[in-house]
Amino acid sequence: MSQCIKIIHYKAGNIASVTHALSRLGVQAGLATSPDHLKGTDKLIFPGVGHAKPAMEVLRQTGMNEAIRNYRNPVLGICLGMQLMAEASEEGPMEGLGIFPGSIKRFSDEVKVPHMGWNSLHELSSPLFKGVNEGSHVYFVHSYYLPVSQFAVASCEYATRFTASIAKDNFFGVQFHPEKSGTTGALILKNFLAL
Repeated sequence: MSQCIKIIHYKAGNIASVTHALSRLGVQAGLATSPDHLKGTDKLIFPGVGHAKPAMEVLRQTGMNEAIRNYRNPVLGICLGMQLMAEASEEGPMEGLGIFPGSIKRFSDEVKVPHMGWNSLHELSSPLFKGVNEGSHVYFVHSYYLPVSQFAVASCEYATRFTASIAKDNFFGVQFHPEKSGTTGALILKNFLAL
């Protein structure tokens, strides 16, 4: 049975690359720009590239902030999408959706920012990573990170250990870009679709 998958479109998403990654898996996804678009959907993908504060303002203006918070099927936040689901962020600064505990921090100036390129995943503990090997490489582009908490289901090292993936209830987040992470990223997306 085919699923209804929607990608949240809020002027900050890497929509094209996520759409292409899903179509390579044989999935056609629609776009959601308002709470009405979430009715009847099986899963939501919440991508993001850019600056947290204006992105959050768009979500508030459209009512999508509450719609995402109250959604009861699986949600996958990617990069900025994951960060917006935290309680707050130093980028702005701004208040987030409060789905995941913790505040997004900026990497120290002692390392090159943004953290960009391939890095390895560790401490994998979620159905998202079924069939993914410890130490598998995925593609990151970010200047801010979520510290590791009890909800982290994968970690990564760049100047410090940080949350590479997080899960709580029906909400999942990945700091990396599965849509740009080759066969490993495709497998992670496939695992999300199979939840």
